[in-house]
Amino acid sequence: MPAIRHSSKRKPPPEGFSDIEDDLLIFANKMKDAQNKPPPPGPKHQAQWEIFQISHQRSRYVYDLYYEKEAISKQLYDWLLKNGYADAMLIAKWKKQGYEKLCCLRVPRVEIKESRDVQCVNCGCRGCASSD
Repeated sequence: MPAIRHSSKRKPPPEGFSDIEDDLLIFANKMKDAQNKPPPPGPKHQAQWEIFQISHQRSRYVYDLYYEKEAISKQLYDWLLKNGYADAMLIAKWKKQGYEKLCCLRVPRVEIKESRDVQCVNCGCRGCASSD
């Protein structure tokens, strides 16, 4: 049986969390609104697109703060990843060359026929290769 987690045993956030907490709360509120919104008419997979995009925006925000702007510490970055504020696997891909704009679909536009309209089932994008 797994151990029961108590909020009193969790580590408090590292220094600097209060500076970005408001922005993370905005993402959390957007996520709640998207989850409570009635599904749009059409295919069922379209209902998840907004949730998927908000999750990516939040991960991109954390990525930019740490790697681009260098505004947060390594301890805070690791704490955010450990506590689910950003997608660690997606950020690992963004660090690789050619995957800087990756969301979920890697189809270079050069390989897509002009007459064909391709849209990702997971997030609704039309391709996210960095070479586009």
